Amino acid sequence: MEFQDNAARGPRKARGRPRDWEDKTAQNTIKSLDRAMEVFEFLSERQGIALSAIADDMGQSPSTIYRVLVTLEGRGLVEFDAEEQLWHIGPRAFMIGSRFLRRTSLVDRARPVMRALMEATGETANLGVEKEGKVLFLSQVETHANIRAFFPPGTLSAMHASGIGKALLAQMDDARLARRLEGGLDAFTEKTVTDRDRLMADLRQIRARGYSCDDEERNIGMRCIAAPVFDINGEAIAGLSVSGPTSRVTAEALHKLSRPVVEAARMLTEAIGGKVTPPRV
Repeated sequence: MEFQDNAARGPRKARGRPRDWEDKTAQNTIKSLDRAMEVFEFLSERQGIALSAIADDMGQSPSTIYRVLVTLEGRGLVEFDAEEQLWHIGPRAFMIGSRFLRRTSLVDRARPVMRALMEATGETANLGVEKEGKVLFLSQVETHANIRAFFPPGTLSAMHASGIGKALLAQMDDARLARRLEGGLDAFTEKTVTDRDRLMADLRQIRARGYSCDDEERNIGMRCIAAPVFDINGEAIAGLSVSGPTSRVTAEALHKLSRPVVEAARMLTEAIGGKVTPPRV
């Protein structure tokens, strides 16, 4: 058996990382791949779009965009509707995204909790996390009612106009919160909170009571109640919510509905080995 003296050989290199790992300059990027990913991300945000429209909106030539799309189509990442002459995200994109979700036990642990929350409230239960300053919805358990909220996995939403988003914002320290709000507060309805001072006051109330409300701030006619989920360090890493039409989720029912939401968030926190953090002022 042969033994190696690592000390004599010098520092051991990190496996899977080249020497210039931290160097993100243009010389270490593949321009064609970067362009392809730009097209792929653009298409993911605007499902069903013509080649000419993609080229115009991205400021690229149709021939360049076409080559990228055909390459992605060959990998199943996009697909072409010949009848409508429109491009869509392909099934393999969903498969790859599903593998990302399997990387963590959060989604699996959340499913039974979300099902119980939906049954307890009669409204759609949602799970979301922060992703690049927005809420990324990971999972949903729909209500049996005819009228219901629908946030398919992969949907992105502005944090300041989302129940889950505000539940997460309320748990951030001042520096991190300032970074998340530096881009401004877009209005989606006449009820969207666009004044920074008013939003900060709302976040203080959310911290104190332990849950947030989206009162038609993203979509008129829909309300949402959310509570944060904490990890082992007591940091808010996700949010659970219930959402439904204002005809069922009335202003008078908000406090009553908040109880099972807060309890579900506590149960999920414990299920992932997290540390339950009490409300703070």
